[in-house]
This record gives sequence, structure tokens and C-alpha cells, in this order.
Amino acid sequence: MDTLRKLEILADAAKYDASCASSGGQRRDSRDGTGMGSVTGSGICHSYAPDGRCISLLKVLLTNYCVYDCRYCINRVSSNVARARFTVQEVVALTLDFYRRNCIEGLFLSSGIIQSPDYTMEQLVRVARSLREEHDFRGYIHLKTIPDASAELLALAGRYADRLSINVELPTAQGLSQLAPEKDGKRIRAAMGEVAGRVSARKAAVAQQSHIQSLPRAPARRARVPRFAPAGQSTQMIVGADRASDRDILLTSSSLYTGYGLRRVYYSAFSPIPDASSDLPLQAPPLMREHRLYQADWLMRFYGYAAQEIVPATATGADMLDLDIDPKLAWALANRQAFPVDLNRAPKSMLLRVPGLGPRTVGRLLMARRARRIRHEDLLALRIPVHKALAFIVVDGHVPRDGVDSLRLRAALLQQGAASVAQRTHSGLRRVEPAQASLF
Repeated sequence: MDTLRKLEILADAAKYDASCASSGGQRRDSRDGTGMGSVTGSGICHSYAPDGRCISLLKVLLTNYCVYDCRYCINRVSSNVARARFTVQEVVALTLDFYRRNCIEGLFLSSGIIQSPDYTMEQLVRVARSLREEHDFRGYIHLKTIPDASAELLALAGRYADRLSINVELPTAQGLSQLAPEKDGKRIRAAMGEVAGRVSARKAAVAQQSHIQSLPRAPARRARVPRFAPAGQSTQMIVGADRASDRDILLTSSSLYTGYGLRRVYYSAFSPIPDASSDLPLQAPPLMREHRLYQADWLMRFYGYAAQEIVPATATGADMLDLDIDPKLAWALANRQAFPVDLNRAPKSMLLRVPGLGPRTVGRLLMARRARRIRHEDLLALRIPVHKALAFIVVDGHVPRDGVDSLRLRAALLQQGAASVAQRTHSGLRRVEPAQASLF
């Protein structure tokens, strides 16, 4: 099989892995005339450098052979799909060739399990080592690590990769045992703990070295702290393959963020596969569900929300996010007693809970109110989406109407949103429907 055909198969097989982003990587470049490649900026598959260049990652599997039989996976051992396998040298050559053609400046590499976890992990590490040591490649490298691989191989992977990721696959232990009985949730988390411990140890060593260098009689030279996955680790969960609710998913994500210091949790809507098991749903979940989970994840990471607040437990056990409105607005409608918020007096933590106000807008508000009180006419200048925020705020010149219940307010906001979309469409701006990302 020629290389082009292998690339066609293995790049297509890699599209199901969403945990691919270059955010947090160390800034390295080769514009000084040494080395090859660079990593700056951030983004999923594609990112932008400060000078405007688009940075793309070659996203590919080493092989789609796999000895496991996970029921949700297109590459499971019992699946009837075309198989291919790259050699280490082929992946290295492809990466360098794509770089020289100015198509990519980074690599995302994953693989099915072949022979054993250690053997597979060793092959992935050999690719990264060859790029770094033999070709002085300074671009971004993201390796998907194998949970059952040895700690020594994980250490080597972190030495050469910018980011490591270990997929938890499914949000609950019950779902994992049902759909992927050969995988062990405890071993997955143990591997994540191993990576988290090494990342934390490196950060502590770098901080200690910086402190020593700042002392008046600091030594002229000190050995550099060994490199280990400077962009940390991430993971991915499949949404809709089992019966896990959105509350289950967010509670699992919250525990991963707090327990393992993850940079990102990615959510991937389940895609029906050929010859699927009867345990799997016949239809994919709505992509809006994936979108709402990302919004909820953002609220946990940057807005101070707890998972239990975003999706409270219900008597029916449905525990799902509202697909019609974003989770922040849903929380505000369910907690009307916390509103209206006075923009001139409320603390930052409460301002961040007002629908329509993000961290940048809140920052502008806090700076503006140091000079004078915020008035109703100032809202547009501060780029506040008044159609969403006015019902939840008090500001000089505006007090929201009393007696409007949450159901009526929700209907009114939905109507305003639909009218805004219709106006943009009428003005020539095409509405983009939600869709899963693809490398090509």
C-alpha cells in the first residue's frame, strides 16, 4: 500500500479524536536560522501565530489496527474497515514534508493498540524522538498516550511532546465496563495521575530554579530542568454512546480538572458506526448537545460555576442541559432570586453570572466604573448585549420590569434570538449550522 493511500485511511480514522489543540505549548521557533518548525498561538487543528500565519497540525493515526474490541470504536478488532499502518520513518517523513510545503507546523499522533500497550507507546515515542533529536523539529507535538504503558515510556513521551492526552472514553465506570470491557477506568486514572505528578514536579522545579537565579549570589549556570509536557494533558469523552446524563458528564469533568490538573476536557458526539453493537444508539445525539457541554465546561473553567449548579439533580433523573438556551442563561432563569445585579456595585464573581457578560466585558465594566457610575446609555459603548442582559441588571437609567416570570422571559429571549438570526440572514450573513470538525 502506498503512502498516500495510508494517509487517506489513517487521517480519516483520526477525525474521531477531538482532543487536539496547541494551546499552552512553549513558544519555540526556527526563525533564528536553526532547527525546523515553530509553535505559537493556539487552536484546535488550526491556530494563528502573532504574525498572522495559520498553524495547522497533521492529525493522523500510526495505525488503525487495534487488539481491543471497544464497541463504540470504528477501529475495534471486529470492525470490517480498511486497515493501514505507518512505519516510524513514514510518519517522520510525512511531518517534515508537510512542514516544508508550508501545510503544517505541528503533529497530533495517536494509534490503535498493536501487540501490547508498551510496544505501541514505544512506536509513538520513537516518532517524537526522531523529529526532535534527529531533525531538530521545534513544532508542536501532541501524543495520545496509552494508559497501560509503563511509567518510563510516559516519561519519555513527555520529554519530546508538548502535550499528552489519555482518553477516559466514557463519563461513567458503568458505561466503560459495558462498552469497553477491556479498558480499566482505574488504570486510565492512574496513568493520568502519573502524568499530572510529573507536570507538577517540573513546574515546582522550574519555580525553585527561578527563585535561586533571582538571589544576589546565584550561581552563573545551573542545569536546566528536564522538559516534560509543557502544555500539560487533556482528555476526551464520548457523548451519547451510553446513557450518561449531562450532569454525569460535567461531574466527571469537574473531578478531572480538580484531581489531575487537566488543561482541557473535550467532548465528542457519538457517531454511529457500521456493524454496530445492539448496545449502541442507532442515531447520533444532536450536535447542539456537544455544543452546550462545551459552554458548560467553559462556565466551570472561567466563570466559577460548579457542575452541580449548571445541571441540578432532578427527581426524574433526566439531568440534561437545555438545548434551546445556553447553560448560563438557563441558570439565571432558574435563579431569579439572585437578580437583578447592580452593575455599579456588584462584585466580579456576580457580574460574571449575568447573561451576556463575559470576562472581557466584565473587565471593561470594572475599569469604567472606577471613573464614574455606569449609565444605561454606556452599555452599547461597553459592548454589552443589552437584549440578553437588560432583564438581569440594574444600572443608572434602567430597572427591569417586575412580575415577569421565568417562562415568559425565556420565551421572549428565544424570540429575540430568532429575530436576530433572521436579521443577519436577511442582511446576507449565512447562518452556519453546527457540524463536527474535520482535518480536511
